[in-house]
Amino acid sequence: MEPVSHPAMAHLHPTGHHHHPETEERLLCLLAALRPELEGGRASRAAIERAHDRSYVDRIEALSDECWLDGDTIGQPTTWEAARLAAGCAIRAVELGGFALIRPPGHHALADRAMGFCIFGNAVVAARYAQDELGIERVAIVDWDVHHGNGTEALVRGDDSILFLSLHQWPFYPGTGGPGTNDETTVNIPLPAGSGDAAYAQAFRDVVEPAVRSFEPGLLIVSAGFDAHEDDPLAGMRVTADGFRDMATRCTQLAPRTAAVLEGGYNLHTLPGLVEAALNGFAS
Repeated sequence: MEPVSHPAMAHLHPTGHHHHPETEERLLCLLAALRPELEGGRASRAAIERAHDRSYVDRIEALSDECWLDGDTIGQPTTWEAARLAAGCAIRAVELGGFALIRPPGHHALADRAMGFCIFGNAVVAARYAQDELGIERVAIVDWDVHHGNGTEALVRGDDSILFLSLHQWPFYPGTGGPGTNDETTVNIPLPAGSGDAAYAQAFRDVVEPAVRSFEPGLLIVSAGFDAHEDDPLAGMRVTADGFRDMATRCTQLAPRTAAVLEGGYNLHTLPGLVEAALNGFAS
């Protein structure tokens, strides 16, 4: 699996001057370490509107001043361009079987508003593209970011052609995805703080792998956050590089096509090595 990105995302949608966790430095360090050769382009409005309300897309496109879109999500005049590139790289990753190294992330974004650093639901935009443009009928999305992918869940819940699975710290932000929230195509796996490689491997063996195999998707998209790492500043999990490599390897065995989309991960010193470990797992 090859990384897919676009260098402009490291400069557009600047947040670092606010000491924000989701800073442009996240992508700069990945581009420097991994030097992706595959470049994605901008997602079309039509592609984004497969997941989001037109009025919300209009609002992001029209941003002319810096503002706060919610309590922790910044909007900028360049946010529209960055978010289109993020979604477009996710689409390119699905086309190529790659790993989209992108910002802003996507799995908290709702149909009509930004949330939790996220503007557009990149994984869902890519899944809808795969269904409409690539003829892939059934898509599974596995989200191992430390936070519940509430936006992804909300965008696909009730659609029996998309299976959504989320492994996440519980109780924790955003407060969703707890016990008793599952249905036929929504599988939430809340894990206690302090969970590490063994707990995630067991969750894959006991829940993720049987559910995905039973669903028989033509494509699996991983919402790959790395904030469950033991040294991440925003959470309390204990996953190591080996754990992320193992989860990636397991995912490749569950569908004929696999792609990945970057979500969280906020330790700039560890993030490049963790993404590289996952890339190695996806390639195995």
